Amino acid sequence: MTDRPNGLTYAQAGVDIDAGAALVEAIKPLAKATRRPGAEASLGGFGALFDLKAAGFTDPLIVSTTDGVGTKLKVAIESGHHDTVGIDLVAMCVNDLLAQGAEPLMFLDYYATGKLQIEVARRVVAGIAEGCLQAGAALVGGETAEMPGMYSEGDYDLAGFSIGAVERGGVLPRLETQSPGDILIGLGSSGPHSNGYSLIRRIVERSGLAWDAPAPFDPSQTLGAALMAPTRIYIKSVLPLIKAGLIEGGAHITGGGMIENPPRAIAEGLEPRFDWEAWPLPPVFAWLQEVGGVSDHELRRTFNCGVGFMLIVKPRHAEPVLAALLNAGETAFVCGQLVAAGA
Repeated sequence: MTDRPNGLTYAQAGVDIDAGAALVEAIKPLAKATRRPGAEASLGGFGALFDLKAAGFTDPLIVSTTDGVGTKLKVAIESGHHDTVGIDLVAMCVNDLLAQGAEPLMFLDYYATGKLQIEVARRVVAGIAEGCLQAGAALVGGETAEMPGMYSEGDYDLAGFSIGAVERGGVLPRLETQSPGDILIGLGSSGPHSNGYSLIRRIVERSGLAWDAPAPFDPSQTLGAALMAPTRIYIKSVLPLIKAGLIEGGAHITGGGMIENPPRAIAEGLEPRFDWEAWPLPPVFAWLQEVGGVSDHELRRTFNCGVGFMLIVKPRHAEPVLAALLNAGETAFVCGQLVAAGA
């Protein structure tokens, strides 16, 4: 192979292979810290292996999820808060696994940008690794794509992929066992989590506030920092209750809010009846509603309204489940019950 005069290089086309290699080296210790039984979490191969037997499963079903964080990324980019958006990415995937009764095992990420900024990418991946630690999942790989011309300067995009497992008899929801009178338990959110940010950004624009202005609903931090509060990961507090057979169903409250998500975990012929006065509307949602002139119904079908995850339990299990959740550090409360559809 001979050199060609005036030949173009990949770097001249806008793709820096050396920067990509440097990023891989920078994140290897982050991935290594997420090792768990069944996965070595080493980077660099073409695929990742997982040993289900080593993880303690006997007759498992594999569950897979994928998600992103939507336009919350725009807030991260514009405000410079890159450290926690990776937690959001993991949370959006692993909380979905939890709603199926599954334990998160592995996580992979996809990071795409026009021009790779190693430090920004490292901060994002550090957040992903932290999310994996919170979820008990191994960060086993991913893809970093530098695509000049596809993204505006400074922009990047994220997608996450998670694989979990659940024993064949432990899949949620247990539709056949649900009945009127079953109790709905809400687990407190940390804020809007990763949903409704297109509306949030419009409301912030209407308010005239900059991202570095004190948050009107929490002056102890900036508006950007407050709205970048990472999505809570509920694995370690809820999974033991699922494995103990105390949960009839679970709903991750994401896009569609409190209106669209709970029915996905509820048997046909039943519907949730919420007591909307059972928990206080967190200040961030009250501010968004006031400044945006958002109706109650629109608020409830767009945002989690303070409930990041919802559990369905039998009345006899409500007290021990609540006690266990509170002991695990969750904000937990009875938020309603199941009733016959149309009742």
